[in-house]
Amino acid sequence: MNIRSIFNQLIPRTCLLCGDATRTGHVCPACLTDLPWHAQPQCPQCATPTPQGQTCGACLKRPPAFDRTIAALRYVFPLDRLIPRLKYQGQLAIAPALGEWLARATEAAPVPDRLIAMPLHAARIRERGFNHATEIARDVAARQGLPLDLSSCRRIRDTPPQTGLKHDARRRNLRGAFACSGDVRGQHIALVDDVMTTGTSLDELAATLKQAGAREVTCWVAARTLPPGDTQASR
Repeated sequence: MNIRSIFNQLIPRTCLLCGDATRTGHVCPACLTDLPWHAQPQCPQCATPTPQGQTCGACLKRPPAFDRTIAALRYVFPLDRLIPRLKYQGQLAIAPALGEWLARATEAAPVPDRLIAMPLHAARIRERGFNHATEIARDVAARQGLPLDLSSCRRIRDTPPQTGLKHDARRRNLRGAFACSGDVRGQHIALVDDVMTTGTSLDELAATLKQAGAREVTCWVAARTLPPGDTQASR
């Protein structure tokens, strides 16, 4: 039993979702079971649901720069409440929970050479005081014993929010937004982020890494937004 487990046994936490005491982690066993795990058949490249787990039409038509995506959960309740509380209200206790669930989802995945968290522009970090993706990535890196690279990639353009923009507008909005100064030649990089919606931010960052010589780029995201009308979205 590690120090974290001993601490949880001695001093129970409060479940992030229902408020009950729990000695098993960030949420109680009942809430953990009820989490909307992203386990249905899905496109291996972007993790959008597909009938038999085949590559989706969008990835076939316009292949993204990243090679695959692993999403721990679906971006539905309660994730659509938890993640905004982390990002916009500074409730940093949520980040280790997301990191724990993402580490659980990626424990059997091919091991990358390093993790890189989706970078925020310096102006956004000054405004919020932290990068939520970095906080999630710290927990994943610690749990899996992987190096976390916080210096190789930077966001060099403070782009407007993507919310409400259509797909092509999102691409234009992010063009040239990132720079890579680290030596990633021949490496497998895992990009860590909170939510994948259209994947355009991750695609642009992956393209930047590929241009810098990365051999493979995988997206590790805590939650995946599902297409409208998907039968799993409301469960």
